[in-house]
Amino acid sequence: MQNKLAEDIAAIQAISSVPTILEAVSALTGLRFAAIARVTEDSWTTCAVLDRLGFGLKVGDGLDVATTLCEEVRDTQKPVIIDHVAEDARYRDHHTPRIYGFQSYISIPVHRPDGGYFGTLCALDPLPADLSNTATIASMTLFAQLITKHLETELKLSESQNALLGERDTSELREQFIAVLGHDLRTPLSSILLGTELLQAEQLSPKAATVVERMRRSAMRISSLVNDVMDFTRGRMGGGIALNLANETALQQALEQVVAEVRGSFPERDIEVELDFTGVVYCDIRRMQQVLANLLKNALVHGDQTRPVLVRGMARDGLFELHVANGGAAIPEAKIGQLFKPFWRASGPAANEGLGLGLFIVSEIARSHGAALDVSSSDAETRFSFRMLPGHSVERRRVARG
Repeated sequence: MQNKLAEDIAAIQAISSVPTILEAVSALTGLRFAAIARVTEDSWTTCAVLDRLGFGLKVGDGLDVATTLCEEVRDTQKPVIIDHVAEDARYRDHHTPRIYGFQSYISIPVHRPDGGYFGTLCALDPLPADLSNTATIASMTLFAQLITKHLETELKLSESQNALLGERDTSELREQFIAVLGHDLRTPLSSILLGTELLQAEQLSPKAATVVERMRRSAMRISSLVNDVMDFTRGRMGGGIALNLANETALQQALEQVVAEVRGSFPERDIEVELDFTGVVYCDIRRMQQVLANLLKNALVHGDQTRPVLVRGMARDGLFELHVANGGAAIPEAKIGQLFKPFWRASGPAANEGLGLGLFIVSEIARSHGAALDVSSSDAETRFSFRMLPGHSVERRRVARG
């Protein structure tokens, strides 16, 4: 029995997109604890966990299944969704919310490839949340189905003796994953964003306005996560970061807009900016905005919180340079080589911020532009530098990626 449980945990841990799924669940719902649990007749065991509440559960930890609502999901094969325990006639006196101290909760059944019950994709928070809306339920169900699909793929790969067949299956799964993110998830997400815009145009109470703004920010965050994962997946499939190259004369204004938006998310931080752009820069302006946004957020999250972040940029005679620097302790030389790897995160308090794809995507954008991306770090500052030499042809960029 223990060997089978260990195999089930390993199967979930082997799915590289599981951290992405849990991040997306948290961003979509606003719930700060999310997990994939293996649930049997007499056990509840974490196979993967995202914990921003300090709940204390780690992979492999167990709970008494009788104290959980996942037991109900197992028995009924139906989701359990609670927006606000205190206002829910069915669950307000239930022992489970009292034991674990939550007010909002969602649990969706996860099945094995053969249709058998595996466990649940669940999330909770001490604060109430709007979970019973159609978009959230549809997205959570989609995530649970995606886990099942990954389990099926892992099973096929383990049984397959044909390397070529295994490679083809993996490629098809990646394409399916892009399709899910690009359409099935973006459609309800667009509806949520449109709904928040319409609500913000109404006369709302201060409390309602705060909730709507929180929903908008959560939707924007999950949109950013989706875009990052799509860029990562396309890069790994060999296509690289797609570019829309043009001779740009308004790059300075575009980058200043990025700084203004980031300042809105970090109002307490000091960002010093010096941009001096003259002439034309041949680039993808949206990707240049993405470069600055990722580098700037990285500096704000991982740098010394008491020191300003410096943004310096210049463009002249076809040469483009962008530097982002922050204070803080030097990054060890051994870790500098890891910074641009996907899903890699530094240790420390900020280790759980984001998916660990930001710097990887910056490096891919640099490669697509034929640019150089360097990092230097000392106790004085850590500086990321993006440099693009003169050149006005798409072929130059293609050669750079060769």
